[in-house]
Amino acid sequence: MTEQAPPSRKIRPEFRNVNAFNDLPGYRWPLASLVSGMHRASGAILFLLMPFIIWMFDNSVSSEISFAKFKAAFNVGMLGLPGVLWKLIALALIWAYLQHFIAGLRHLWMDTHHDAVSKEFGKSSAAFALVASIGLTLVLGAKLFGLY
Repeated sequence: MTEQAPPSRKIRPEFRNVNAFNDLPGYRWPLASLVSGMHRASGAILFLLMPFIIWMFDNSVSSEISFAKFKAAFNVGMLGLPGVLWKLIALALIWAYLQHFIAGLRHLWMDTHHDAVSKEFGKSSAAFALVASIGLTLVLGAKLFGLY
């Protein structure tokens, strides 16, 4: 006669069919996975807006006249859109670049220093990447909007 012993551990729920509307809103993302996801999203933003980035660079360095038109697009507006909207698009690009760059350095560090990587390091480096990218974006955004 064999008797089943009571389970010593709490039985964890099994998710075989994940419903995005019911299950995902209650999921708490660790900071490291949030920064990793933002790294992917910022890379996608930079890739999709590459024609706009090339246009901005071309107009800013071609000549003094094209630079004046470029500067006017941020001050007055262009294509029926106000200048503030163009500044917000540029600010989003600034954030995407800084987030992608700093999180990329974080990933490179973890790839090359396998022994130094731990759960605590992942959490602290993710917090640093997030704070640094948002802080630098605020500083450059203040410059973009003429606060200094």
